[in-house]
Amino acid sequence: KQILVLGLDGAGKTSVLHSLATNHVKRSMAPTEGFNAICINTEESQMEFLEVGGSESLRSYWKMYLPKVLLLIYVVDSADHARLPVAKQLLHQLLQSDSTLPVVVLANKQDLEGAYCITDIHDALALSDIGDERKMFLIGTHVAEDGSEISSSMKDAKELIAQLVLETQ
Repeated sequence: KQILVLGLDGAGKTSVLHSLATNHVKRSMAPTEGFNAICINTEESQMEFLEVGGSESLRSYWKMYLPKVLLLIYVVDSADHARLPVAKQLLHQLLQSDSTLPVVVLANKQDLEGAYCITDIHDALALSDIGDERKMFLIGTHVAEDGSEISSSMKDAKELIAQLVLETQ
């Protein structure tokens, strides 16, 4: 069973995954063409992440992977206000097909000027409309300078993901 990582192109999915895997920052400029798989080992478990690219041509594949995963990580660009309605629409469409799949929304790029804060992201994505049966978390993240250690919010996200994987296995 895998952890699915989705979000619009440019949200920072690959950079977030790399940071989670290595505990160091590496900003990725190249968009993911297709798929990206990463395995992360923690003391308790081995986690397999599958990232599917966020360009329009790849979004039709997103739903195919949902039934096979333990957890959905949905990455949004907190500073890209214009595309939040699209991110919201896609997230809600995805979650209609599975009412219990746990979701971790990463409000990425919190370090950028003009980035929406967590409450604004919560409202923009209408997360309160998604239902009470599922576990849902919203964490603000950012990937700072290349080579530096990951932020405390990224460490928190990693711990939360590991905990959710243990609970759902």
